[in-house]
Amino acid sequence: MNRLARAALLLTGLALPALPIAAQHAHHQAPNPASAIAAAVAAPSRTPDNSVRDRYRHPAQTLGFFGITPTQTVVEYAPGGGWYTEILAPLLRDHGTFYALQPTGRGLDGYKGFLAAKPAIYDKVKLIAFPDDTATIPAGSVDTVLTFRNIHNMVMGGTEAATFKAFYAMLEPGGTLGIVDHRLPESRDSALEKTSGYLKVSTVRRIAQAAGFEFAGASEVNANPKDTADWEKGVWTLPPTLRNGEVDKAKYLAVGESDRMTLKFRKPLK
Repeated sequence: MNRLARAALLLTGLALPALPIAAQHAHHQAPNPASAIAAAVAAPSRTPDNSVRDRYRHPAQTLGFFGITPTQTVVEYAPGGGWYTEILAPLLRDHGTFYALQPTGRGLDGYKGFLAAKPAIYDKVKLIAFPDDTATIPAGSVDTVLTFRNIHNMVMGGTEAATFKAFYAMLEPGGTLGIVDHRLPESRDSALEKTSGYLKVSTVRRIAQAAGFEFAGASEVNANPKDTADWEKGVWTLPPTLRNGEVDKAKYLAVGESDRMTLKFRKPLK
């Protein structure tokens, strides 16, 4: 074997280990966001009663619109019974960070029990009491803050300005605030926002922009034209609450869950 042949053989031998290393590196890369979201939505660990409501809440399209990826640091404000936690926790478990920012005294103990029931899935969820322990989330460290059907509670309780200020502080410059809530037609009396559970889009935009956010877009993915938003017992007349019980239940089930705005805001880069 001549010198050139021996050199070629040596180089070939040195190159061989590079293939499994490259393959291993690719294996540890975060998955495609759309595929990862789809897998989390389809996860068998989700509660069947929750999965049935996907047709009203469109979680894959909603999270896609908000730009969620498996590598992000995400805060969900007031996760309540954990409907979106069932999706977000496994989605972010391996490559991202998930904070559950639950208001003190508003289902906090119940949410703790929800997490404890499936430790293999929820062991990395960082549960933070709001507003008591909010400062444990480093300022400017969050990619996305999400809240689903909670702004109306803030408005009814008069806490919207302080809560949005907290959102703004924890988000990094350029970070996203994603909001879904029950939509009140702009022509209706604004006084209904204090009692009905519905809000005008203009009201939510005003609150967000007063806190310093820029409007970044809207989606109709959670719209429901069957919802007239004029129910005697507010949005809670409709499923899933069905406040009238068996009275006209079939009628309200036929309407489905509420008509919802899906809004995206950004914290300015400067």
